[in-house]
Amino acid sequence: MKLFRILAVLIAAVCIFAVPGISDSAQAAKTISITVATDATWPPMEMVDENKNIVGFDIDFLTAVAQEAGFEVTFKNTAWDGIFAGIAAGKYDAIISSVTITEERQKTMDFSVPYINAGQILVVPKTSTASKLADLKGEKVGAQIGTTGAFEIKKTDGVELKAYDEIGLAFEDMAAGRIGGVVCDTPVAANYALQREEYREKFKIVGEPFTDEYYGVVVRKGNKKLLDLINKGIKAVQAKGINKQLEQKWLR
Repeated sequence: MKLFRILAVLIAAVCIFAVPGISDSAQAAKTISITVATDATWPPMEMVDENKNIVGFDIDFLTAVAQEAGFEVTFKNTAWDGIFAGIAAGKYDAIISSVTITEERQKTMDFSVPYINAGQILVVPKTSTASKLADLKGEKVGAQIGTTGAFEIKKTDGVELKAYDEIGLAFEDMAAGRIGGVVCDTPVAANYALQREEYREKFKIVGEPFTDEYYGVVVRKGNKKLLDLINKGIKAVQAKGINKQLEQKWLR
């Protein structure tokens, strides 16, 4: 009888002390962990560094979103040509890869709220006093042929468009002093002006994007639970200004 009582006391004690542990485990089990695809070939938004880590604005941004919303994220380097088919097939939970929100894409996938405007922006030599496209009146400004940037230059009085088959040629001409500026997508501008050793001491990005081209995080059509969670994190990151800090780090 005494032995039975001792065992009963021991079992009760174990149960008492085990409850918090069980609770913690249950709580941990509720933590959402998602896999996110990205085509890490688009610096400075997403790329692979010298240590073979996936880095870039999008990576830092979604990591911050996950922290704010209380979920965990793992990134999966995925080729662009199959990235949308992969989410439809359930190979991953979301995509963050400089994906522009368009009406056509919204028919087959769901997007988060926009997280950055990657529209056209102006790059000039560091010695330039220009802060906007109109300040380059009387000069030639480069853009890739047929792009939104080329159309914007054409609309600006007194500024002459010099069109190029490939945007890198425009930056070469600006480095040589043959044109006064280049208009291109914000991530492209950041890549040439900030990431490339041959140009980072020569060029600067000025002003704000003057066209709208919003990026969003993609989830499978109808996955409202995950979409709401991601949107919650994005709004928190934007409210705290974390997105602006990341723009300064990667895009300015």
